[in-house]
Amino acid sequence: MAENLTVPTMAEMMAQGKQPEVLFWVGCAGSFDDRAKKITKAFVKILNRANVPFAVLGTEESCTGDPAKRAGNEFLFQMQAMMNIQVMNAYEVKKIVTACPHCFNTIKNEYPELGGLYEVMHHTQFLKSLLDDGRLTIEGGQFKGKRITFHDPCYLGRANNVYEAPRDLIQKLEVELVEMKRSRANGLCCGAGGAQMFKDAEPGNKEVNIERTEDALETKPDIIAAGCPFCNTMMTDGVKNKEKEASIKVMDVAELIANAQDL
Repeated sequence: MAENLTVPTMAEMMAQGKQPEVLFWVGCAGSFDDRAKKITKAFVKILNRANVPFAVLGTEESCTGDPAKRAGNEFLFQMQAMMNIQVMNAYEVKKIVTACPHCFNTIKNEYPELGGLYEVMHHTQFLKSLLDDGRLTIEGGQFKGKRITFHDPCYLGRANNVYEAPRDLIQKLEVELVEMKRSRANGLCCGAGGAQMFKDAEPGNKEVNIERTEDALETKPDIIAAGCPFCNTMMTDGVKNKEKEASIKVMDVAELIANAQDL
């Protein structure tokens, strides 16, 4: 990557006596998965462009415990959560933004009872707030006029009722937003949630991600937009299964905004 991205850590900020506006919770996928790293970079690029003072925990960030909890290991979840809460409370973290709906849901809804009280936003909500405050401008650029369908991540949509923020951002790109027949509260899971991402498929006649990709392909999109690294992986695999990867891209909302101008 040629561009110079500025990514300060909380430790560096504290050493300078500064408190960032938000803590960017990168998450396991955004840190280690090669595809999701591109989403992380795109989001950082936007934060830099909008002059948002933010920081990451860096090596002090550990898994939120979402996969452990969904797979039934409550003990492991609480251990992981307590460790993160201790770190964040020591830094006096108030506001968190993350590009992963699983991290978003867990920190927002399950950390409070363990002593982790924060304002938590999904990156599409945060970007929408920057847009509303006039700190961010969005132009269609290379995506202007494209047909885009948005896949609702379960933990963003049905679990937390966040439907409008990602759609508002996509429409600012001057595109044609087309809805799948199963969308919003009736959306279908990509097949990765509930720790399913990390286990083999069970017997059946079709993978969930194939079924969901078929929903998306029915809209004849140029791009399938996602707001979750897991959904991104599952939909990408589905598009490859249908041998459509040459004509249909799967992109995170942050990538669409960051890359609109970078022709």
